[in-house]
Amino acid sequence: MKILELKIMTYNIHHGKGVDKQLCLDRILHVIKNSEADIIGLNEVDRHFSKRSNYEDQITSLAKQLNMYHSFSPSISFISKELSPERHYGNALLSRYPILTEKNHPFHYKSRLIEGRSVLEATVKLNRTIVRIFVSHLSLNLFLQRKQTEFIMNQKQISPFPMIIMGDWNMKPRSWGWRKMTSAFQDVWEYAGIGEGYTYPSLRPRSRLDYLFVSKDFQILDAEVVKSIPEASDHLPLKATIQIKE
Repeated sequence: MKILELKIMTYNIHHGKGVDKQLCLDRILHVIKNSEADIIGLNEVDRHFSKRSNYEDQITSLAKQLNMYHSFSPSISFISKELSPERHYGNALLSRYPILTEKNHPFHYKSRLIEGRSVLEATVKLNRTIVRIFVSHLSLNLFLQRKQTEFIMNQKQISPFPMIIMGDWNMKPRSWGWRKMTSAFQDVWEYAGIGEGYTYPSLRPRSRLDYLFVSKDFQILDAEVVKSIPEASDHLPLKATIQIKE
């Protein structure tokens, strides 16, 4: 039996717009590249979305330059016969390992005052092991955040594969959602992080909003908040090194 070591990271990239109000996807690229992470979950990713990101397909551009597999799940979409290509904003995944399947679980609401949310589900084939990965950016509305958390928790019953859950959860440690998640999954920061683990805002962080949860199939070796280019986004990435027996 072999042991595979894996570096995972979650990063809210704020559609490539930094705290200096400048759009610069290259800074995001360098943060990801320098992290040497194998699997990266991204939030607030634009795909031909609007002028704010020059209508760029950000995840395809990043994946091509990093030579990684990728998938995307829209949370907000503008689709019509007059608009080509389709415009999307949502969550994305980058992986050094093949992505076998991908699925978008949308959370749509009748009110236009509430931002659409989604969960990206993907299966990734490591050397000998298939892992289910979920990337999400949960709502600021506590009622909706609870429903989204319960949905993700229910996925644990669907298959026996090891799970990695990542994203901007807009919640505090010890909150209802955090307690719900840690009843079944490991919060990497609780096991291996040093300090508060604050990821927001990036220049003077004072909140822990970004999380990496893993199933108990994994051993957590270390966790860190990546501070290499803090001005690249309004969030800092969270990275961890984990191991699994194959």
